[in-house]
Amino acid sequence: MSTLSLSPAFTPAPARARSTVRLTRRGRLVVFLTALLVTLVVAIALAGGAVGTDSAGEQVPTETVTVAPGDTLWDIASGIAVDGDVRAAMTQIERLNALESASLAAGQKLRVPVVSD
Repeated sequence: MSTLSLSPAFTPAPARARSTVRLTRRGRLVVFLTALLVTLVVAIALAGGAVGTDSAGEQVPTETVTVAPGDTLWDIASGIAVDGDVRAAMTQIERLNALESASLAAGQKLRVPVVSD
């Protein structure tokens, strides 16, 4: 014969009393719209800082160069590089033409700064 005994050390936790406050559909809608409004205000506040200046930028005199087959951005930049700084010339050409990479296609027209001697 086997016996089963329960230990008196375990006592179940008392059930929590349910809150008497309930949100209706309208209440949930008000909470949602309030959260949405707060999020919108925070987004506008963070995006409000403009990155502009009062003065106009300085225009760089440029000329148009057509890319020949086999030309690279390095080749074109080395022809206009001042003091042998080809990387700076490459960066300037990329900015002038809004290039995302240094790859070029034959026949592509590029604006390059005019070399002043």
